[in-house]
Amino acid sequence: MNKTKILIIEDEAAIADLLEYGLQEEGYLTRSAHTGADGLAKLAEFRPDLLLLDWMLPDMSGLNVCKRATASYNIPIVMITAKSDITDKILGLEFGADDYITKPFDMREVNARVRTILRRVDQANRIAVESVEAGPPAIRFKDIEIVTAERVVNKGGKEIELTPKEYDLLLKLYTHRGKIFSRAELLDDLWGYEYAGDTRTVDTHVQRLRKKLDLGDLIVTVFSIGYKFNKMTYV
Repeated sequence: MNKTKILIIEDEAAIADLLEYGLQEEGYLTRSAHTGADGLAKLAEFRPDLLLLDWMLPDMSGLNVCKRATASYNIPIVMITAKSDITDKILGLEFGADDYITKPFDMREVNARVRTILRRVDQANRIAVESVEAGPPAIRFKDIEIVTAERVVNKGGKEIELTPKEYDLLLKLYTHRGKIFSRAELLDDLWGYEYAGDTRTVDTHVQRLRKKLDLGDLIVTVFSIGYKFNKMTYV
């Protein structure tokens, strides 16, 4: 049975060693890098199932690494940060991170969060496979095509670059057309945990979807509640 692979990008060698040891004790296969550039190279080579990413790196921002990683790979990312300000944590989520851990941390917390995210990803993958098998290989509305088997979205015949979270949000709203989702529900379903009080990250992802795909009134804002996909307009 193949081991789950985890890449650690952390510039402090002692912390990287602690994370590697703790995760290996849990049965994971690990690699570590101490710079953003080395981390991105190892990401392409190692193809991990999860990325633990330090916010502050010597050569580039962890946010920059996060943005580049999510643009090229469908991989869950946990930011490791000494920043405790809630605005910084929201920023990490908006750049594509799935969770965050604040330094100093307990290894038991790291392992618990890793297990939770990997379970969610595994469940999402099973649901995606079942959805693809049961439904059409592509969904089309207006000039937009969602190729579910490849997690690709085209508009006017041209592929539009979406982050994994943007894709998941679009597919969830579309496949439940007409249903109103609260921001908290979307956070819990797509990010895998409740992020109470910080639902602005959902607003940001919706705004990006509207802009990238020129959705107009396809995604409707339901005042003081959340969002729905307009089941009348898409036809």
